[in-house]
Amino acid sequence: MNSSDVPTDLVNRILAGDREALAEMFSHYRPRLLRLVNLRLHPKLRGRIDPEDVLQEAWLKAVDRMSYFLRDASHSTFIWFRLITTQTLIEMHRRHLGAEKRDAAREVSINGGWDADSTASSLSFSLQGRLTSPSSAVRKDELAKQIDLVLSGMDAVDREVLALRHFEELTNREVSLVLDMSEQAASARYLRALTRLKRLLQLIPDLLSS
Repeated sequence: MNSSDVPTDLVNRILAGDREALAEMFSHYRPRLLRLVNLRLHPKLRGRIDPEDVLQEAWLKAVDRMSYFLRDASHSTFIWFRLITTQTLIEMHRRHLGAEKRDAAREVSINGGWDADSTASSLSFSLQGRLTSPSSAVRKDELAKQIDLVLSGMDAVDREVLALRHFEELTNREVSLVLDMSEQAASARYLRALTRLKRLLQLIPDLLSS
């Protein structure tokens, strides 16, 4: 088991069935898991669902799956918690969006990741928040549409790599585990995607200066 980011004794206590040790490890990763939820939470549910409630539900699921910790967290303890949190959030999307999300099953794809449309939407929402502060609502809508167009023109895996590395702030190794690719391939994908995104965003008038 790769436990370089957490104390070995904590891992051993979890393997021995110590629930308090599991709680300590979940608390250790909480800020990173919260970043995941804040990125992936559907725009229509912001303000309706508290990200902390998502983490609470994810924690309960982690407790239920504690007996599978050794098998499922063999490569990365964080990725194990991240997968559980991702699945929890997708279930909450289905529950709260209902008929609006009839194809919600498509949200989860590669190794428990998000489908192309969900990732594009999350990236667009985050980019609008980070890069723009237009003075008029009309201009804001125009920029949002242009950002959506830029993202739709990118490769789906490249978008996912950007979401994982740049917004969730996963390490290159963690990205390689989530997307089931070599670390070298994950690194090359990220650099290529970031370069392409920056180039495309520079083509949008007033975006970076707004």
